[in-house]
Amino acid sequence: MLRSVIYQQKEELQQLLGKAYLERQVPLNRLEYLESGLVKIVTGPRRAGKSVFCLQLLKGRNFAYLNFDDELLLQNFNEDQVVKYLAEVYPGYDFLLLDEIQNLDHWELWVNKLHRRNVNMVITGSNARLLSQELATVLTGRYLQVEIFPFSFKEVLAFRTIEVPPENEITPAITGVLLQNLRDYMVYGGYPETIMIRGLVKNYLSGLFDSVLLKDVVRRFKVRTPRTLYDLAHYLLTNYCNPFSYNQVMKDLDLKSVATVKKFCQYLSEPYLFFYLPRYSVKVKQVQKAPQKVYIADNGFIMSRSFELSRNDGRLLENLVFIELLRRNFRPGLELFYYRTRNDREVDFACREGHKITRLIQVCFDLSGEKTYKREISALTEAGRETGCDDLTVITWDREEDVLDHGARISIIPVWKWMM
Repeated sequence: MLRSVIYQQKEELQQLLGKAYLERQVPLNRLEYLESGLVKIVTGPRRAGKSVFCLQLLKGRNFAYLNFDDELLLQNFNEDQVVKYLAEVYPGYDFLLLDEIQNLDHWELWVNKLHRRNVNMVITGSNARLLSQELATVLTGRYLQVEIFPFSFKEVLAFRTIEVPPENEITPAITGVLLQNLRDYMVYGGYPETIMIRGLVKNYLSGLFDSVLLKDVVRRFKVRTPRTLYDLAHYLLTNYCNPFSYNQVMKDLDLKSVATVKKFCQYLSEPYLFFYLPRYSVKVKQVQKAPQKVYIADNGFIMSRSFELSRNDGRLLENLVFIELLRRNFRPGLELFYYRTRNDREVDFACREGHKITRLIQVCFDLSGEKTYKREISALTEAGRETGCDDLTVITWDREEDVLDHGARISIIPVWKWMM
């Protein structure tokens, strides 16, 4: 049975290799990454394109393949037999691609054993723990990691074969095309399967959302009260970009303990579904006590599952900017925070290098109102003074200018240009 499963997966691999895919724009020296003797880890949300990225990475190489999103493989898995049949099905292979490895119990022990035998591996997984407890325990210092998210705006344009000329050649008509595509991207997201057929988004992402909750959370963690978990997931989705505290969630959902809320929130972050952004403070206790802000992996989930009566462009834009910052390797709680001034004014994103805040970013869809303009600019200026940061940016829908406020220079930039 195991041998036939591996042969069947090889046939599926050949079909995948025969398709044309968009080259993912990942800032990585692919040759150095691949030739490294370390274990290569590619993680990110389900269906975001991790497997395709790995196929692009291994193109032209002799590699073996196992997909652990396969019940037959999991049910019949035997370490020695798998190694034997891989050598038979893929003679002389140089690399081993292990797809969705988190589905295999105690996978890290097997991977470590293969690594000691000098097997050059590329591994994909849809669970953030792949980068924390399990890897840190068994493969400390012996792996390289890349995160793959749904398409960026630049990748969506490339997929639609929209060429963007140099900045000094962009006309108002071209800007209009970019804004049209950006609005579509801001509402419907960047999942590869939905880019060309937007009518699929609601059903596809609604089903994917449920699948992640069931497969990657309820089953994996053996959740006894799945209804509570589903209620929490929809609560967080409805409150995307807003601060929340575990105590407040407990009261709003009428739950029994803060510990349950905290545990379930952690579960929901592991499959790259939700992200939590802490408030910046030099005091660790204040960071731990302050409310966190919640974000979702792709804006398409908001459209497909949120209960908003009308679209909130401001929050959609903020979520878009957050995910783009993740693509640029800013990690929440390490290099990325939100900030509140002493006068309780909020700045959406504070980027840190070492112990210093190096950039403050405010996101505002429309700055045309006088009160809105004053509120956003004043918060940014005040935060800049308090943190000693002079790189101040407001990301808007389509406004662009440089302004001075109380001696601070602020760059106002349209989001399409910032994303390019």
